[in-house]
Amino acid sequence: MSAPVYIRDDAPREAMRAEPDRAILLAHAQVLTRDATLGDWADADILLGGSQVVGIGPGLESAAEDDDMVVIDCRGCLAMPRSADGRARLIPGEPASVAVYRLADPEIASAKPAAGRPGHLDLLFIDGKLVIWGGVPVEGVAQSETSPRLALIDVADDAPQLGLWSDDRGFLRQRLLPSGRYDEARGERESAFGGRFWINGDRIDYLDDDGFWALGVFVEDRLEHAGYVLRRTA
Repeated sequence: MSAPVYIRDDAPREAMRAEPDRAILLAHAQVLTRDATLGDWADADILLGGSQVVGIGPGLESAAEDDDMVVIDCRGCLAMPRSADGRARLIPGEPASVAVYRLADPEIASAKPAAGRPGHLDLLFIDGKLVIWGGVPVEGVAQSETSPRLALIDVADDAPQLGLWSDDRGFLRQRLLPSGRYDEARGERESAFGGRFWINGDRIDYLDDDGFWALGVFVEDRLEHAGYVLRRTA
């Protein structure tokens, strides 16, 4: 994991502050809908109207000027439902609760957007309300609102997710603790990263003590995280 270096243009955020009733368009994102009927897109727009998703798909940006939308450039990002419980979908009529991850490898064309690619949480909307902008919690929003709505892990010491996970070289070593915190070593750097984590189903979200977000996915006996494949070693 590494801290985000991308800095967003603040103009759309200022426009939302000045006119909070304007529709918001997340433009040119890779979109993971979790809906079998709509499918996913490698380049599409998401229209938020108040507390709901009101439109999704390619080409919505063509109406942005006519409808006075606030347009947020999401090139190089993956947009997906904020909740990771497996039931949430990113489709019209659903709550406008959207997580937008800035990908570490946006140059890789992906016809099938997928969770678990290296990146950090760039934008977060909860019921249409902006709570994270450019990876940083929005001023005046309670910190509890900015965290994904996932239960802080509280399981037995022998739960399968907990323990030490390592790549095949032993370079990245990540320990998931029953307290809901993680400690990650990189090579000779012990405790290179550390912070809180949330687990829901096969997904794990990390909030580092330095303030950036990352995610991983449990796949069978593996933990795929930040471009690494980890296996439990202790």
